[in-house]
Order: sequence, then C-alpha cells, then structure tokens
Amino acid sequence: MIIEHIMKKNVITLRDTSTIKEAMQLLELHQIRHIPVINENQILVGIVSDSDIRDASPSIFHFTDHLEDFLKPISTIMKKNVITAHPLDFVEEVSSLFYENHIGCLPILDDDELVGIVTETDMLHTLVELMGAHQPSSHIEVKVENITGKLSDIAAIFKDLKVSITSVLVYPHQDPAFKVLVFRVQTIDPRRVVKVIEDNGYDVMWPSEPGL
Repeated sequence: MIIEHIMKKNVITLRDTSTIKEAMQLLELHQIRHIPVINENQILVGIVSDSDIRDASPSIFHFTDHLEDFLKPISTIMKKNVITAHPLDFVEEVSSLFYENHIGCLPILDDDELVGIVTETDMLHTLVELMGAHQPSSHIEVKVENITGKLSDIAAIFKDLKVSITSVLVYPHQDPAFKVLVFRVQTIDPRRVVKVIEDNGYDVMWPSEPGL
C-alpha cells in the first residue's frame, strides 16, 4: 500500500508570518495536533505541533504575563528541518520514519508541493488493517528453517484445510538458522490447524498451551 491511499489531502496550513495565537486557534478549531507551515511561495518551511505551542506558552500561574508572546510569528517556534515523504512511498517504509525519528506526523510532498499529511494515528490504523488484527481471526506463529520455500509449504497446509490467510509476517529468530512465520487466519478455533502443522514436523510457537 502506498501513502497516497491513506494520507489526508485537505491539509490545514499556516503561513510563516502567522502568529502563535492563530496556530492555537486552528489547532483547537480543527481538533488537530500538527500544522505544516508554508511561505509566500507555498513552499513547506516548517511544522508546528500542539506540544510546540504548550512549550511556548506561559504556565497557568503566569498566564496573563507576556501575552504579547502569542503575537509572535509561528516561525519563532516551528520545527524547520521537516522530515517528509512522497505519495508513492510505501506505508511500511514511512512507518520506519515514524519509528526512527520519533515524530507524530509527516507532510507529503510531490515536486516540493504539499499534497497531504499522514499522522502516527493514520499509520497505526493502517498497519492494524494490513495485519487483519481488527477482524475476527487467530494468530499462529511457526518456527521454520531459514531457507527458501518454507512460507509456501506452510501456506499449502492452510490451503488444504481451506483456511483463509488474512496476513503474513516474517520475523527473525534468535537463531539465524531459523525464522518465525506469523499468520493471522480466518478461524476462531485454530486447534485443528495447529495439529496439522505440527504433524507435518513444524514447531508451532503460538498457540503453545495445551488445549489452544
């Protein structure tokens, strides 16, 4: 899946000459947490978040002091080195940007034009849907040798049992000679499936308790 399919296209923006007060009002009005900042040429020059606003605001004990600070341009508090993505980037690649950079949103640029925005909430919802975790299903983990063909071998077992696979993930094992295949399948009771997989000589890591 590409980012273009999940990004919000109607992006609320601020000019770099807008005031901190205007940013506060926009965040409150639209119930959002991040606003991209553009210059007079419509080029992205920064981004401001609700946490930036809180950091710049006086404490509740001195809220009436220095009210003129709210009239300062947003450029004085915005983050300028903005990490961005492209509409054709894959969701998996963009999720790593969130993880590695500890950010809450990504503006999406196409030829330097701001065409969308993706938040960490958008990414979470999308990853849940991609994994099928929002649907009634079962989770099965199988330890296999780290060689070609094992995924198709296990998938053939599900096919023979007429059990549909919702999603598949491949995780490294602590022993590099093995890997872990994680299946989410459309059955509420996985016991029959687990037994057949084990009868074929595979190590089912989950569910691992008797009777599951």
